[in-house]
Amino acid sequence: MKNFILYCVFIFFIGISSYGQGKIGRTEESLKKNEKTTKNSKSSISNNNSNNNLLTELVGGFFVQIFAYTVYGIAIESPFEVEHQASNAHLSKHPYFNSKKGNYTYEWNQDTPLFRTSLSAKYIMENSRLKGSHLNMDLRFLKRFGLELNYLQLWENNPNFGNDNLAIYTALAKYHRVRTEKFNAWWGLGPSYVDGAVNELGFTYGLGAELFFTKPLSLETNFNQTFINSETINKFNGLINYHIKKHKLIMGYEHLKIGSQTFSTATVGIGVFF
Repeated sequence: MKNFILYCVFIFFIGISSYGQGKIGRTEESLKKNEKTTKNSKSSISNNNSNNNLLTELVGGFFVQIFAYTVYGIAIESPFEVEHQASNAHLSKHPYFNSKKGNYTYEWNQDTPLFRTSLSAKYIMENSRLKGSHLNMDLRFLKRFGLELNYLQLWENNPNFGNDNLAIYTALAKYHRVRTEKFNAWWGLGPSYVDGAVNELGFTYGLGAELFFTKPLSLETNFNQTFINSETINKFNGLINYHIKKHKLIMGYEHLKIGSQTFSTATVGIGVFF
């Protein structure tokens, strides 16, 4: 009987340690590297028909050129856009600096900058136990290019296991694909580093857009995906910005999927342009 009671107590505490872990703890566990063994299979195929090989190379090369041309048009600029004003749009000093224009203007003047920096700080909260902060620095230069540095910090107060935290650092080299006076969109590539118990570096791509529909408001959306081991980190936000000269007030929604866990948070913050 005594042995049976000790066995039940042991199983009880194992269950607590497995299911009492907080969301951040489960997130870190899901992102850690899983040791798996893989087997590589090799096969060899021989083909002695030189005429077929030549035809394959010619047709393959033709489709490669079409593919490259199409990708360039989608990612960088199509021939139809070269003559449009947006192809040579200039950075504005800050949104709504010139009347109803957003991040870009078609007119150049002495106030048009070659470089521009914006800083923002946002507070995010899912519930009373899980909160965080989001710091962002965005640099734009040479009209089309940019660099974004992003820091996300999450804190969780678990009644059974104390405090837990997780930090994600991201750097994106950005290309501003669409540059009109009312709407702009970008894509970017770069690395992300997950701190805490994970300590892993991953590849990240990002997409974003902002619509300046009426002064002093704009709608902004961004999506990032990072690949860590066999899992992903997805960050999506939908924001509404209220612009006051070179400042902005931010509020909206942020959804995070980090490994096996999801976080749906409300967010508020401020930003400034230099």
